[in-house]
Amino acid sequence: MNNSSTSCGGETPAPLSPRPLSHLDGAQRRVLSAAQLREHGVGPARAAARCAPGGPWQQLLPGVFLLHQGPPTSEERLRGALLYGGRHPASGAARGDVPRQAAGSPPAAPTDTAMITGLAALTLHGLAASPALTALDQIDVLVPRTRRLRSTGFVRIVRAHALPAAERVTGLPVAPVARALADAVAGLTDAAAVRRLLTEAVRDAHCEPAAVVRELSQARLLARPHVVDAVDSLLAAGRALAEGRLYEMVRTYGLPEPVWNVDLRLPGGPHLGGLDAYWPDHAVAVELDTRAPRHGRTPQDDVEWTQCARKREHLERLGIAVVHLTPRKLRDALELQATVVRTALLAAADREPPARVVVLPR
Repeated sequence: MNNSSTSCGGETPAPLSPRPLSHLDGAQRRVLSAAQLREHGVGPARAAARCAPGGPWQQLLPGVFLLHQGPPTSEERLRGALLYGGRHPASGAARGDVPRQAAGSPPAAPTDTAMITGLAALTLHGLAASPALTALDQIDVLVPRTRRLRSTGFVRIVRAHALPAAERVTGLPVAPVARALADAVAGLTDAAAVRRLLTEAVRDAHCEPAAVVRELSQARLLARPHVVDAVDSLLAAGRALAEGRLYEMVRTYGLPEPVWNVDLRLPGGPHLGGLDAYWPDHAVAVELDTRAPRHGRTPQDDVEWTQCARKREHLERLGIAVVHLTPRKLRDALELQATVVRTALLAAADREPPARVVVLPR
């Protein structure tokens, strides 16, 4: 007797023994790509038959099937969007999403070819200003620019020259907050909504202002007036946050209390510049560098850089040690920055006495 058989529509089953769908769990069992179905012995004709009117399945997106009737859940929509984008989310996602390999072989490269971005990503990251997943009509999926995909159904394809490193949220690959913000802002015209998203992202330490401005600049969004206004608010919130961390550094690590936010002048002479913190007895100054990066060098960048360099050189010629701190350094290595400042204070005794300057409130 011939062991070969045909399935619905005269379709020949896969040559390998099919794996039962029951070994999958959760949303994996409920939403699968055509390729995954073939691995389980379900070919295109059989899948199409099961999606016919009255059938138990439905086609969620091109090449993506929902293995039940009724509306998809938010998780099923996310997984379906990733499958359409070319990725196979699996239970091993939280462990690095590398393909199975023989024992003792070198680690395989990550297989991410798509990730959730835009408002859906911001919601997954926990931003309260982003709508609930159930309220989103579309899910943005970030893919390499070379992928031949079109936006369809509830999926909007967003292309990138190079994909950022995905972050795992609920086991799914999600774009970093700064990139997700840029992709979300690209589709928003509500100035208040843009401002809320940017401000919350920085205020709640999801990302640094510089990273957000860099992504917005690369996406050429800084020409939009409502985005520029939101960035101004963002930078103000970022500076306030950095100043708060600077206060925390001084008090947590027992540094002498400086005078805060001052201007320096030579007696009867010119203005030397503003400082965020200054220790007059040690002639040590701290300046926060919160300048926003831009995509590409501009004449304004050259002017700002020259002014900052001249200011620092002038102060150092007067015997004042200037410590430059960035918001990121204060966020990621507060104790190390405290050590840098403490070292500058201790070294004051070994330096020549500084020139006399007038300290004024800023």
